[in-house]
Amino acid sequence: MDYLKRIADEELSLRLEAFGAVQIKGPKWCGKTTTAERQAKSVIKLQDPDKRAGYMATIRTKPSIILKGETPRLIDEWQDAPILWDAVRTLVDQRKLKGQFILTGSTIIKKKNEQDTPEEERRMHTGTGRISTMTMYPMSLYESTESSGEISFLELFDNKDIDIDGITSKLSIEELIMVACRGGWPDSLSVTSEKAKLLIAKDYLNKVCNEDISNIDNVQRNPELTRLILRSYARNLCTLAKKSAMLEDVKAEMETTAQTTFDEYVDALKRLFVLEDIDAWCPAIRSASAIRSGKKRCFIDPSIAVAAIGASPKTLELDLKTFGFVFECMCIRDLKVYSQSMGGKVSYYHDRYGLEADIVLHLDDQRYALIECKLGSRDIDEGAKHLLEIQKLIREKNETEKQMPLREPDLLIVLTGGEFAYTREDGVKIIPLGCLKN
Repeated sequence: MDYLKRIADEELSLRLEAFGAVQIKGPKWCGKTTTAERQAKSVIKLQDPDKRAGYMATIRTKPSIILKGETPRLIDEWQDAPILWDAVRTLVDQRKLKGQFILTGSTIIKKKNEQDTPEEERRMHTGTGRISTMTMYPMSLYESTESSGEISFLELFDNKDIDIDGITSKLSIEELIMVACRGGWPDSLSVTSEKAKLLIAKDYLNKVCNEDISNIDNVQRNPELTRLILRSYARNLCTLAKKSAMLEDVKAEMETTAQTTFDEYVDALKRLFVLEDIDAWCPAIRSASAIRSGKKRCFIDPSIAVAAIGASPKTLELDLKTFGFVFECMCIRDLKVYSQSMGGKVSYYHDRYGLEADIVLHLDDQRYALIECKLGSRDIDEGAKHLLEIQKLIREKNETEKQMPLREPDLLIVLTGGEFAYTREDGVKIIPLGCLKN
């Protein structure tokens, strides 16, 4: 299968131009190595079984030897030998050149207590100014060619008056369900049968539960407990469920589970880029006690959540309420990808009066969009009403707050699983996810 262009390609090029080294982090199987290899001139893969023992012996003796080679030099799964971080930083300092190294990895190293951490496993310097870090996500619908890409998300920020009326999505609800269950895994696109495509997310889940959860830091963890925690997360997908409530869900089947154990497993799953909670946006437009500030529970890709609850395209076709949460997770994934080059940061707004925005997407230049995710056309009016009410609250707040006024939202968007894009008379843009690109 030919390489499908990734939005991260351009970001990697820019970072190599600006920094001595670039670290690409993100979940397994999302395409980090393949993307890096297209720009690397030489490659070392630390998990190559034929060469791993020799590589590790060399690293223990003199890590700089591993870094010799044509640049940019790719060190794949570098976290297997964390001392390479400092070796890369040192060599970048010595050479004083840009674009020397690319580091890829699918876990975040958690620094232990000093007394428990061998010297060679500690990073002694953050790498600030030398090593730039970027995140890759599974493929968006535009990258996997399912979205037509007729509406540019970033162009809308630059000109919200762009005419989008009449642009249509080619994805039916059934097709949206299928691509959500399949996920944004590049390997799934070269598979022909739908049944085989769905196996990739299921296998991903099994590997996380049976191997990765313990291998991440060599702490033996219970695969069944991991599965229960992921299932509880999936049942509460894109909600503000408290950890205590999810723990009770887990304890219904494994009653001896403690809160500290639950927290430790969740932390490991976040370091594996399986879970990625969404923070609250808490502007001072209502009293602090009125705004809910807990985290919204989310997965890095909707397909993992679907696999965790044992759902399938056919069961979700009969349960569109559940798919509505899966759809929101897919919207969050795609918006993170599309806003990547502008430092996009995703949060949500929800207060105790029921006013909400499923997604608040901030760009690094302070512009932001309020976004609601509504699967069907019947809910569009409700979503638009929420967005307009938040905008109204901000305007009212600014009338009394002259010294530090809040920026008004640059865009009000309802993302849908429907067919047609259009701009309402009140300015809210209705956009099918299947029309969007960066």
